[in-house]
Amino acid sequence: MQLIIRKQKTIFSLRIIFYCIFALIMRRFLFAHILLFVVGILTLQAQVTPYNPFGDKTDEFGNLVDQFGNPVDPSMRPPIDSTDVKIESLPPTLYMWHINENLGTVNKVAADTVRHNFQNVNMTEGMNGGYNHLGNLGSPRMSRIFFDRRDAESSIFLEPYSFFFVRPDEFFFTNSNVPFSNLTYLKAGNKINGEEWFKAYFSVNVNKQLAFGFNFDYLYGRGYYNNSSTSFFNAAPFISYMGDKYEGTLLYSYNYLKANQNGGITDDRYITNPDDVASGSITEPMNIPTWMNNATSRLADSYVFLAQRYKMGFHRELPRAENDSTSAIKKEFIPVTSLIHTMKVEWSNYKFASTDQLKDYYENTYIEPSNLNIADSTSFVSVKNTVGISLLEGFNKYAKMGLTAFASYKFSKYELMNKDSISKDFMTENEFYVGGELSKRSGNILHYHALGEVGLLGKAIGQFNVTGDINVNIPFRKDTISVTARGIISNKLAPFYMRHYHSKHFYWDNDLDKEFRTRIEGEVKVPRWRTKVKAGVENIKNYAYFNQQAIPDQHSGNVQVLYANLKQDFKVGIFHLDGDITWQKSSNNTVLPLPEFNIYGNFYIDAKLAKNVLSVQLGADIRYFTKYHAPAFMPNTGQFFIQPENDMVEIGNYPIINVYANLHLKRTRIYVMMYHINQGMGNQNAFYAPHYPINPRLFKFGVSWNFYD
Repeated sequence: MQLIIRKQKTIFSLRIIFYCIFALIMRRFLFAHILLFVVGILTLQAQVTPYNPFGDKTDEFGNLVDQFGNPVDPSMRPPIDSTDVKIESLPPTLYMWHINENLGTVNKVAADTVRHNFQNVNMTEGMNGGYNHLGNLGSPRMSRIFFDRRDAESSIFLEPYSFFFVRPDEFFFTNSNVPFSNLTYLKAGNKINGEEWFKAYFSVNVNKQLAFGFNFDYLYGRGYYNNSSTSFFNAAPFISYMGDKYEGTLLYSYNYLKANQNGGITDDRYITNPDDVASGSITEPMNIPTWMNNATSRLADSYVFLAQRYKMGFHRELPRAENDSTSAIKKEFIPVTSLIHTMKVEWSNYKFASTDQLKDYYENTYIEPSNLNIADSTSFVSVKNTVGISLLEGFNKYAKMGLTAFASYKFSKYELMNKDSISKDFMTENEFYVGGELSKRSGNILHYHALGEVGLLGKAIGQFNVTGDINVNIPFRKDTISVTARGIISNKLAPFYMRHYHSKHFYWDNDLDKEFRTRIEGEVKVPRWRTKVKAGVENIKNYAYFNQQAIPDQHSGNVQVLYANLKQDFKVGIFHLDGDITWQKSSNNTVLPLPEFNIYGNFYIDAKLAKNVLSVQLGADIRYFTKYHAPAFMPNTGQFFIQPENDMVEIGNYPIINVYANLHLKRTRIYVMMYHINQGMGNQNAFYAPHYPINPRLFKFGVSWNFYD
């Protein structure tokens, strides 16, 4: 009993210490306090040998898995004290899931506590460096890899902030038998121009079915270049109930994103050849001239998402154990049919303001031509409801697949500026779709999924979307080869704001034709060889894009994109080399420019220290893509567009090299990194977007701590 009391006091004391440090973080995010505290905790934890209630089963990559082969958070191991006296406590078990935004299907995923490559979680360019962006943490970005680009948001202003903004089907919901919380702090540079990101996540179960919690995100990038700071905030409480007959999930997400805009530097030679500009007298990035000095975009977006499912079925008796005739008969509920309802209510507001007195920067002026100040704004609200009925697979031996029929209705209302600068223009759209889904998710060999919907009323008339995939797992010697094929056929209107937008310098109301897309993609995975190969082709008719004047346009013909990707990891003892190579080819680089190659390489050692308690990943990685005329960025609309003819530049053919150390000890992950260590070496074409330089060399670190009590 004394041992238990002593442990509880220790845990309480550690929490008090951590909360004090959290207060310091929220005041000034003091680096020294964080580092000293984490080092102290790591030192104490290294003296404890973990107990593993899941056994020692691992997959081919060395990750801990449960009896079904699913990844398990390695930190979920109750400790033993130094006298080897076991403390009777509830072993923590936890699983997370995403939920389909359309039909509310629950998809279990690995816990969001992976240690591998933890050092890359604060990279705006993505874990493997596949995004162009404006340099600063959280700045607008666009994937260079066409097949990785997502469907458009209801508001096109949100998509460039995909690094921070989380859709309902990307949110991590949690169910655990003990309270689970996570605190993460990531930092780069100093308090003058550095970057900081604090994240907190909490989830607790009332019982096995009912859970609630919240997510909190705050990102602040001061910016190394003039007027480029970012300040993002998200708060997202949630509640879920996962019962035999009823499943319900409710999520509210509030996002406020503020980003200063500088329009890029006025002369690339400040980066590529500084001796040619002002005799190289400007050496600090903050002193390099930019087009804008007093421009800011603000985006406030909130949504409420509800998914619920009521199951109907029967109870089936479970067989008793052999030689057991005294225990009570146990029954399990077998669902046969479920009724489905999902709802998403979203409201959003976008503003762009500038007091820069730019006379010749814009080609057109539509509102108050005599006033050089800018105060653009627009907002919208939308409500979407989907209802369906599903026949579930697996309730008997003849039910080999699941079948779902559904209907959805969406109402959207938009507020736009008017040329008189006083009144507002209001537009509404209605969309009604019906569709069906066919799926087989159980079993070990064959899985497939197909979903189709067609529009019947309002703006949905003439639109349709069909997606499908099939997966076959083929036993091969001591391994299993996974072969997957995917296909998409769609005929869709461009998003509303590509068809209608009113502002001071950008004003359009157009009738874009529907985009007709067909995509075929195949994938092969061989886990034992650590190999994954993907290839695909997509054809687009009536491709909609932002042209050289930064306004929506449409290519009337066909555009094809060929794509191939190879992910190959090598391992010799503790030495690892992970490679990710993408090749792609656009048939029309004028309207859809793409780099031919995008490469990510990561060489590191991965070892266990301190009696196999401390995991260490120590190495260097590189990001590289070939030269191309990448899309430029328009601050007013927040969109990437085709470079104008009088300002064509190529970016690429410039590697970004980082060195890092990534540590994982029980419930704690920590990394240190030197970013862009090759600054000043080789050619100086250090841009991730035209006229937006890559951040200079800087030191980064991060710490993430899980709690299971």
